Amino acid sequence: MTPFIRLHPADDVVIARSQLVGGALAEHVTVKGLVPPGHKVAMRDIATGEPVRRYNQIIGFASRPIAAGEHVHTHNLDIGAEGGAFARDYAFGADVKPPVPRRQATFMGIRRPDGRVATRNYIGILSSVNCSATAARAIADHFSRQTNPAALADFPNVDGVVALTHGTGCGMDTEGLGMQLLERTLAGYATHANFAGVLVVGLGCEANQINAWLAHSSLREGDSLRVFNIQDTGGTRRTVEKGIALVREMLPRANAVKREPCDASHITIGLQCGGSDGYSGISANPALGAAVDLLVAHGGTAILSETPEIYGAEHLLTRRAVTREVGEKLIARIRWWEHYTKINEGEMNNNPSPGNKAGGLTTILEKSLGAVAKGGTTNLEAVYEYAEAVAAKGFVYMDTPGYDPVSATGQVAGGANLICFTTGRGSAYGCAPAPSLKLATNTALWQRQEEDMDINCGEIVDGQASVAEMGERIFRLVLATASGEATKSERHGYGQNEFVPWQVGAVM
Repeated sequence: MTPFIRLHPADDVVIARSQLVGGALAEHVTVKGLVPPGHKVAMRDIATGEPVRRYNQIIGFASRPIAAGEHVHTHNLDIGAEGGAFARDYAFGADVKPPVPRRQATFMGIRRPDGRVATRNYIGILSSVNCSATAARAIADHFSRQTNPAALADFPNVDGVVALTHGTGCGMDTEGLGMQLLERTLAGYATHANFAGVLVVGLGCEANQINAWLAHSSLREGDSLRVFNIQDTGGTRRTVEKGIALVREMLPRANAVKREPCDASHITIGLQCGGSDGYSGISANPALGAAVDLLVAHGGTAILSETPEIYGAEHLLTRRAVTREVGEKLIARIRWWEHYTKINEGEMNNNPSPGNKAGGLTTILEKSLGAVAKGGTTNLEAVYEYAEAVAAKGFVYMDTPGYDPVSATGQVAGGANLICFTTGRGSAYGCAPAPSLKLATNTALWQRQEEDMDINCGEIVDGQASVAEMGERIFRLVLATASGEATKSERHGYGQNEFVPWQVGAVM
């Protein structure tokens, strides 16, 4: 293997496979100084203001002269005077493909009475407002297998009772966008296939009134959805006692399920990347994209998100949009984000994070070009707003922030029953009620944090596996996970604290 990786013949940079020292050769160029693994080396002299390409796409502009062989990073590359808003050819639908032949695969799923299929079988306790979070957690804690194993001893088919609480629900405009997002998120979780039953616990006087939420969400109480308030019930103790009693009523029905062969078309994956590095766009992200192509061929659905982290690469998605309307809806969300960051005195390039930069990513343009690889190569069927119910099959997009817990919360609210999360710097994350698979981009991370990682995509960088081979392995792991095989994050108990609805607007 060469000590560097060239991604495209027209690229101005190559990527260090391992640390390069001064005097080493990268192709025909002598390296000048130390270049960390995953970082970039210039293959030609680049003048100030010239674009720099990786993936044969612009990742930024030289902020000062760059000599061939020099380390290319934040000290000499930025997104330019236009802040990344240079012209891009959206070419709506130009790369749309004919449908691929349908393939068949099955997993052992849990079929609900309405025909939906679950990958897990939980009972959920949701809070309408932060004020009821403590009571909601106390109800779930009573059924903890770690502290009270007897509580669920007779219900082996129930994966657990989880409390999903949050820090909002009041101090907000009852008619504003923030409330709409919260209502939509809670509704998505309250009706999620992976929940056999849900309790919603409120305080009573909050802005997010439970009765209003039920009406706005076209929901009503029943055997699988119960709601009540602390103030009406008579305080915290009585609320916890009532919640425990209601869960006990739900448990026999929740336990009366069995896994059975189900078509892979019932799998909906939320695609995430966090703690990305210079290898993310080389190994784990394209390998996940290959797995997505396989899932789509089997009739399933994959949701790409994190709008601030596709910025600069959105033109690669609009070219795959099945209609101009779908492509323009994506661009409308990009324009919303440009406005949103501006009025908050920020900019789109405040991402990558310090950890991303330490791993070799320099600009949001570079990060985005690697991030979109998670979405594979099939047609973009639809674009959704945050936490909207995903009805389309195939590859779709949901507008979310780049912050992983917020983004994944929106995807699960939209119906994702499994999360695939790539990481290069290392991640500790889970997402109840949807199991979360973590994909390491490099072998060093795998060796360091194997207890948190489910698969090592660093084998691609090491020359031990191809992207297609790794994509097939990821797809098979998805089927096994959807069938009930526990992920590393589930074994560690992750999932309850990572429920983070997107909060926008003034806190009043």
